[in-house]
Amino acid sequence: MELGQWSDDSAQAAPDNESPRDKCGVFGVYGVDDASRIIYDGLFAMQHRGREGAGIATSHNGKIRCVKGLGLLGQAVSPDRAATLKGNMGIGHVRYSTTGAGGRSQNVQPLVGDCVDGRWAVAHNGNIVNAYELRKIYQERGSLFQTGTDSEMLLHLLADPTYRHDPRRVAKACETLKGAYSVTLLAEDRLYAVRDPHGFKPLVIGRLGDGWVVASETRALTQVGAVYDREVEPGELICIGPDGFSSTRLDRDGAGLSHCVFEIVYFSQPDSLVFGYNVHEARVQYGASLAREHPVDADIVIAIPDSGNDAALGYARESGIPYEMGFIRNHYIGRTFIMPGNEDRAHQVDKKLAAMPETVRGKRVVVVDDSIVRGNTMQRRVAALRACGAKEVHLRIACPPVTHPCYYGIDFPTKDELIAGSMSVEEIRKYMNADSLGYLSIAGLLSPFRDKRSYCLACFDGEYPMEKGEDQKEILESADPEDDTALV
Repeated sequence: MELGQWSDDSAQAAPDNESPRDKCGVFGVYGVDDASRIIYDGLFAMQHRGREGAGIATSHNGKIRCVKGLGLLGQAVSPDRAATLKGNMGIGHVRYSTTGAGGRSQNVQPLVGDCVDGRWAVAHNGNIVNAYELRKIYQERGSLFQTGTDSEMLLHLLADPTYRHDPRRVAKACETLKGAYSVTLLAEDRLYAVRDPHGFKPLVIGRLGDGWVVASETRALTQVGAVYDREVEPGELICIGPDGFSSTRLDRDGAGLSHCVFEIVYFSQPDSLVFGYNVHEARVQYGASLAREHPVDADIVIAIPDSGNDAALGYARESGIPYEMGFIRNHYIGRTFIMPGNEDRAHQVDKKLAAMPETVRGKRVVVVDDSIVRGNTMQRRVAALRACGAKEVHLRIACPPVTHPCYYGIDFPTKDELIAGSMSVEEIRKYMNADSLGYLSIAGLLSPFRDKRSYCLACFDGEYPMEKGEDQKEILESADPEDDTALV
């Protein structure tokens, strides 16, 4: 198998802040005129899910072509470049790296592979925890890998004669994978969409005229004028082709549901429907629960924009404390998570949000945000409020302390990176120089949901829903991120 690369190395990856990073957003269409434009618009609606790279692949007259590059969508795939792709079916991807170096063009998706019976393209959201184990097996057989991503493993499985001659070819390949995967696959005459049996990451399907649209978030359907139909079910493989729409169930092998609750806490946009729940409404409920669990006498409630807006609104409503604008965001500063050094990152953080002296001076302030991961950014926010004359600063966080690494598609792979992994709540409060600190309880986190046992809470309680594999864990924790041939 050979991987096809139509990529543009000129664009630069956009910086991120200290918040967690999720692996990407996927999009697919079938039976829709001007597919590349629809895919572009759908990816634009999910730009928040990936700013390191983007790409689009379409099939026209039985031939798959792809354009992609580093950076934001408009840098990586301009509308003019997208327009060169013909066809009424295709897939797209926006990327944050959790495996494979983020600044390497060969790791940008969709990945395209030439098999003996035709070309395939794949776009993947999640993390495959047995990818390293499978990679070693195939390398020992003589397979050559051209990327540092776990996603490439699916192309090798599809090319394997063991799977290629099986009527359930795609299903068998996916059943070999373990971990989190919401995937769109493009063959020369059909579109596939598949979600792992645990249902870690969201994947939804909608109708656009007589055609179909698949996306990581419902807001992307809305963006292109599609009508939401339903979720792709956990463990479901959908195929849309010349012979119509079909659905196949993967062998679940006893897998229970493990929806990533961080999709609700942080990753998805407020206007999306995720796992059957409106994100904005769930976050407002988080804020209300925070107010009940951690009340405080204060004068105003403010949010860390934009991540804390919904929860701050809920806190203010429940507590009766007025909601005010305490920070102004500079929208021309990128996200700073992947800045090369702590000093550079801190400098960008200081420019990103400006505290409002007129709002906070002499006030007892409740500051609401969605999460604290490393803690450096929040410490600087508290310092800025005190410099503006805030009398008291009370931190309220709309999720429990993040104490354990994630192996299913969130980029906090080591416990040492997590402030709550080594400090108590009181120690974190002192580090932040806050007057009080309150985290949402796990019960509060699950309170918006009817199906409370269907969520992965491993980053909060260390109870992982599946074996993560010692080899994979060692790579996640120790591989050099500059080595794009390592699986990180």
